[in-house]
Amino acid sequence: MPVKDLLVHIDHGRASPARLDAAIALAAAHDAHLVGLYVLSRPHIPGFIRTQIPPVLLKHQEEALGTSARQAEEHFNDAVRRAGVKGEWRCVDGDPEPVLSLHARYCDLCVVGQRDPEGEDATMDPAMPDRLILTVGRPVLVVPKVGDYPVIGKRVLVAWDASRLATRAVNDALPILTAADHVSVLAVNPRGGEDGHGDIPSADICLHLARHGIKAEAEHVYADDVDVGAMLLSTLAAEGADLLVMGAYGHTRWRELVLGGATRHILEHMTVPVLMSH
Repeated sequence: MPVKDLLVHIDHGRASPARLDAAIALAAAHDAHLVGLYVLSRPHIPGFIRTQIPPVLLKHQEEALGTSARQAEEHFNDAVRRAGVKGEWRCVDGDPEPVLSLHARYCDLCVVGQRDPEGEDATMDPAMPDRLILTVGRPVLVVPKVGDYPVIGKRVLVAWDASRLATRAVNDALPILTAADHVSVLAVNPRGGEDGHGDIPSADICLHLARHGIKAEAEHVYADDVDVGAMLLSTLAAEGADLLVMGAYGHTRWRELVLGGATRHILEHMTVPVLMSH
């Protein structure tokens, strides 16, 4: 199924302009409709504290929120107009994760930003983007908090472990993989057995991709002393890839938070946009 409906999360953080540019580039490449979603999220202030805040300060806060939203809308409309992309602006009250999850269910791909603890957005939702990836039911493209990404999906690396999540990610990424110039499928420390890889790791999924007209290279590496996430980042750099495709949270999220895992490592240290599915 082609990508025809994109949604991008817009905020007033430092990474938002580059995220919008990346979403516009994808929309233009796939002749897709682009929804820009701005969530009017207010800091959670306990009632007993709010009663002690002068009303004039609360009024100024509301005015500042409205001004930021209007500036973001103007920037979005100007950017899509200059790019010749079909765009639609939405501004919704609420918390980012549930609002995005609701709206993204009616799109083919949701574009969000990497969590930026050092950013200036005081209303940043701590559930983003992790919980969104787990709950939305759609593929999520996470754009790094630093850098510009005008080209996404020309050289793609697929992280393959023969799991349900990896299978879902590959299927979700098919429209992008079809348009790519180069696709590599990498299995890190592949295992055999009934629930593992075949005789040649990554070969079976590459054969499936070939039937979709996608010429993919099967790769595998054994490196028990290297973290899977670190190996993926190293391979991305070595191959000059501009997109990573992977399943997200093969283990429970709390287990990855406590013990670490490939998803957590990539979300914290990503160097290129990552398409994740759960």
